[in-house]
Amino acid sequence: MEQKEIIRIEGLTKRFSGKNGEVLALEDISLSVNEGEIFGIIGLSGAGKSTLVRCINLLERPTAGRVTVNGQELSSLSDKALRLARRGIGMIFQQFNLLMQSTALENICFPLMLAGVGRKDAEKRALELLEIVGLSDKKNAYPAQLSGGQKQRIAIARALANEPKVLLCDEATSALDPTTTRSILSLLKEINERLGITIIVITHEMRVVEEICSRVAILDASHVVELGKVQEIFRKPKTAAARRLLFPGKESGEAVGVGERMIRIVFDGMTPFEPVIANMVLACGAPVNIMFANTRAIEGKTIGQMIVQLPESKEAVSRIEAYLNTQNISFEEVTEDVL
Repeated sequence: MEQKEIIRIEGLTKRFSGKNGEVLALEDISLSVNEGEIFGIIGLSGAGKSTLVRCINLLERPTAGRVTVNGQELSSLSDKALRLARRGIGMIFQQFNLLMQSTALENICFPLMLAGVGRKDAEKRALELLEIVGLSDKKNAYPAQLSGGQKQRIAIARALANEPKVLLCDEATSALDPTTTRSILSLLKEINERLGITIIVITHEMRVVEEICSRVAILDASHVVELGKVQEIFRKPKTAAARRLLFPGKESGEAVGVGERMIRIVFDGMTPFEPVIANMVLACGAPVNIMFANTRAIEGKTIGQMIVQLPESKEAVSRIEAYLNTQNISFEEVTEDVL
């Protein structure tokens, strides 16, 4: 079945004028996003990814090029038509941007009231969205009474208020801890599947892309340097930018070679589909060498053990140990004579 395109970016360039002259933020960006997919845009700080997402809804007007969303070329629209088109494009941010003097219910009602929806209908829609994001019991809570994850859930509900076809997520999980990040990503995936909304995820974290996105564009120095299916880029990164994101420890000048220390990792009931070692390497930015593995799936759970050789860098080893502890994965140091 042929996929329908919902976003097309053609030859997009964005320049800013600064004290020291003109700054090139984006140059000749071209890509398309299909209806109903979760698409990732990833890059290190300064790569241009946040500028790109703001160009998608014309919060930033491109210096050159075209942005077409749901069949409308945005830069050709009048101010009134552009405001209407933006209702079909929801957006969430790293810092939530909630109204601190308003309750969760009032925050979600806000864009509906701006669109001319009556209070009764707005509250009905807001209550439906609170149920979708799992916070029906927090309708009268103020942002100061909510956790970071709950604030982001309210922000997501608010972004969905006008029933958008596209949801833009600009570093939406960067301010959250790993457990909360996973819950927000799970919610976004559920919203994508349940409501059919196209989601664009802007991030600097490869683990976010790996967990939720089907395709990804890698930005570096204002250009798209790699574009394709997430699995293919993880398997065979073609550019230095992709490798920097996959293995960030190498760019810090840190020694990441494999050393002599080894640990035994114990699998005592995790699902067989969880890529523990891959996630650990990506999260810690350091390689390990698998010396021995004996794992098997029993009743949908992973049972067994694995012995891995750790990096030379003490800092990298500390990150690996901290990662395993935060994931509640049992491990112990072993010597070579166990092999």
